[in-house]
Amino acid sequence: MNTKKDFIVFSGTATRYLAEKICEHLECELGKSTVTNFADGEFSVGYEESLRGKEVYLVQSTFGSSKNLMELLLMIDAAKRASAHHIIAVMPYFGWARQDRKDRPRVSIAAKLVADMLSAAGVNRVMTMDLHADQIQGFFDIPVDHLYASNVIVPYIKSLNLDNVVIASPDVGGSKRANSYAKFLGLELVLCNKKRARANVVESIQIIGDVKDKNVILIDDMVDTGGTIAKAADVMMAAGAKSVRACATHCVMSGDAYKTIDNSSLVELVLTDTIPFDKPSKKVKQLSVAAHFAEIIRRVNNNEAISTEYTIR
Repeated sequence: MNTKKDFIVFSGTATRYLAEKICEHLECELGKSTVTNFADGEFSVGYEESLRGKEVYLVQSTFGSSKNLMELLLMIDAAKRASAHHIIAVMPYFGWARQDRKDRPRVSIAAKLVADMLSAAGVNRVMTMDLHADQIQGFFDIPVDHLYASNVIVPYIKSLNLDNVVIASPDVGGSKRANSYAKFLGLELVLCNKKRARANVVESIQIIGDVKDKNVILIDDMVDTGGTIAKAADVMMAAGAKSVRACATHCVMSGDAYKTIDNSSLVELVLTDTIPFDKPSKKVKQLSVAAHFAEIIRRVNNNEAISTEYTIR
């Protein structure tokens, strides 16, 4: 029986570059939509073609300001009011995910709030990649397809053909992710114990493990200011490492992060295109996750299993 459903892919303004690549792999046209801006900063979203009865995939990463999140919410609401059959939010980068718990009194849990807003807007399913914390999936009462950038990062690591390689986590919080890479690749794991002076400022890093004469590959979910991995690379080189590279999923790269990376001991920083990066950098390299998202969209739309598409869980 043919289970293929009529679908259409739309993009928010922030992630059009990725949505276009996803549509190329799906061999379909990107849906036509408009965003109208008002003088006071308010904006409205509309679709220029029928959505009635269709599976609607909305591609939008919610990085940067809250505008991207608000645009996605309006896209969901507009699709619901246009009688879409199902609305799937494709969020390569799920913003606000770092606020996933109360780590001190009287603070919000922003990741849960975002999940509630998406559900209230009318989304039926969420696709995202490398959440800051796996438990965020439980904030939703709808299906969440949690994808991993390992599908593109692992082949890249293998292509380097390095010897004496160890996988490292820049902090204890990322040890589970780094350990998954180490186990899959059959490599040793090194941890870093990080002490922060305040948010986005690293005071000190201590290495747990042996990096002497090793080619170190740091694994993380995102790079924001670049301070953590730059500091970790410098400490590891001082401890006798042969080289240090870093691979991360989300290219947040705030402010002068690219300068921090360029001035560090890192050989290179490999990121994916869940978030765009167009600043000049001699060390930053981006891998595309468009083909992976396209294949997952195809499988979900055809009611096919997606588990076989996971390199590392």
